[in-house]
Amino acid sequence: MKVIVTGSTGFVGKNLVGYSNNVIDFRPLNRNDLKTISTSLVAQHEAIIHLAGKAHDLKNVSSPDEYYQVNFELTKKLYNTFLISEAKKFIFISSVKAVADSVDGILDENIKPNPQTHYGKSKLMAEEYIQSQPLPEGKSYYILRPCMVHGPGNKGNLNLLYKFVKKGIPYPLAGFNNKRSFLSVENLCFIINELITRDDIPGGIYQVADDEALSTNEVVSILATSLNVKPRLWKIPKNIILFLAKLGDRLHLPLTTERLNKLTESYVVSNQKIKKALNKKLPLTAIEGLKITADSFNKA
Repeated sequence: MKVIVTGSTGFVGKNLVGYSNNVIDFRPLNRNDLKTISTSLVAQHEAIIHLAGKAHDLKNVSSPDEYYQVNFELTKKLYNTFLISEAKKFIFISSVKAVADSVDGILDENIKPNPQTHYGKSKLMAEEYIQSQPLPEGKSYYILRPCMVHGPGNKGNLNLLYKFVKKGIPYPLAGFNNKRSFLSVENLCFIINELITRDDIPGGIYQVADDEALSTNEVVSILATSLNVKPRLWKIPKNIILFLAKLGDRLHLPLTTERLNKLTESYVVSNQKIKKALNKKLPLTAIEGLKITADSFNKA
């Protein structure tokens, strides 16, 4: 099976090619390729997996226009080419941030999207464009909204937290009880592989997450176990932490109320729709996936 994949040099792309290379013949395309993509090239392939995009810039140094040019305009161009080609499936990797930056309860596909960042808004624009176009008979699209993806080779927030645990720095926010959804890159690759190789899965929008949501305290404990050390969880009274955060607002210290909310908020994502469509169990539990990630940090 011949499949076009964009973003193959990124974290998810590298893992996907390694995961499915034995059954899928991948043709990688970079951003420059997308600017000049032709219908004849797409016609030689059965499906497109669109991973390439402008990631959320936590340092806020990217211009807003860059998000819309990459996440919306390039997706629009690629999807238009797909529609007039002979390719049958289009898989777009969006994000839960296209729906909500904070979650009250459990995020599922029925919640009305209300993104607050240019990253989320640009992803939602691409989603809405895909949904708005008439779909020729025999074609299908899949919009996947993963939550925080992790695995070997990942260099995101989990890696940063791991370094703190490795240095023996206590986690001072253990008094806050939160739950967050994670997504093992192996589970994501499994889902994409199923969508590509099967013809019985309905097209549409799917949130993607591991089965269980975990607290930050549980994540710290998993990371500590991988290092064979005891987790250092400090349950400092919440009122003291809140006071320090408000003080940080005034004095421009590292801990502010906004940063505290990000560290302690809950963000739980439902995967029931995709699980029902696949009618299969995911390969890894949330704890198993995090252990693999933690062990990879230990070997790096």
